[in-house]
Amino acid sequence: MRTLVTGGAGFIGSTLVDRLLAEGHAVDVVDDLSSGSLANLADARSERAHELRVHQLDIVSPEVVKVIERSKPEVVFHLAAQADVRVSVARPAFDAQVNVVGSLNVLEGARAAGARKVVFASSGGTIYGDPDPTDLPVTEAHPQQPLSPYGVAKKAVGDYLVAYRSLHGLEFTALALANVYGPRQDPHGEAGVVAIFAGRLLAGEPCTVFGDGLQTRDFVYVDDVVDAFVRAADRGSGVLCNIGTAVETSVLHLYEVMAAAAGRPDAAPVHAPARPGELARSALDPARARIHLGWAPWTTLEEGTAAVLRYFADT
Repeated sequence: MRTLVTGGAGFIGSTLVDRLLAEGHAVDVVDDLSSGSLANLADARSERAHELRVHQLDIVSPEVVKVIERSKPEVVFHLAAQADVRVSVARPAFDAQVNVVGSLNVLEGARAAGARKVVFASSGGTIYGDPDPTDLPVTEAHPQQPLSPYGVAKKAVGDYLVAYRSLHGLEFTALALANVYGPRQDPHGEAGVVAIFAGRLLAGEPCTVFGDGLQTRDFVYVDDVVDAFVRAADRGSGVLCNIGTAVETSVLHLYEVMAAAAGRPDAAPVHAPARPGELARSALDPARARIHLGWAPWTTLEEGTAAVLRYFADT
């Protein structure tokens, strides 16, 4: 089938593009390269150039509607976003412009193109707000009470997807992603703690752990996540599915696992003051994804972090 991936030069998006091309699909990528990189698509562009088209374009631009319409995708995978929660707090209007208005441009393009479905990357770490620990792992039935503009925007797009399905017959599946990690994640950014730890451990530099390090996250490997996106092209219509492992992993445990794998088991992290407003605990229940998508995570933390370390050691 012909597909289109917004944010297709990014960490998750480029991995999805590789998977789609490997399965014989044609792919259009829309990415403004503000955080993504053409280097992530280097293999795809050299080996499958006739099946891949890249459009350097911001989803906020009205032009994106025309590009999607001309591309005639059967399925649109919408991953492009302003993805930094702190930026959304500092610049809420900018966040809404990208994540709400930009998403509406994508939906309008999909509608104009006659696409049958949009698969949307939502945020399992923000749309549910700050759940009580007794509610972990969180299910999709948990109230959506986001506490950041970023989470509000993701929730709003979920509501727009429901409206477009009712008004225009445009199907959707929304995937509430846990903390995705893997090769190609930016080790210089703030969001990808696995990539940050990998870069510093391999460089022989100390790693910073904020607070006591007992805060937990649900770390899910990028290949597992991409598998969920591909499955959602034909399954799970009209539903929100959590894409996580249901396992809480503390930042300290993550560090210990990675330090051991990097051959630095005795290297102690540097503790810094806790970051204000940081979520204490997080985990997503993927049972609905198992039912509707036939999906379950399979990569262990040890396997996934080892793959990240190998990747950064080779680049």
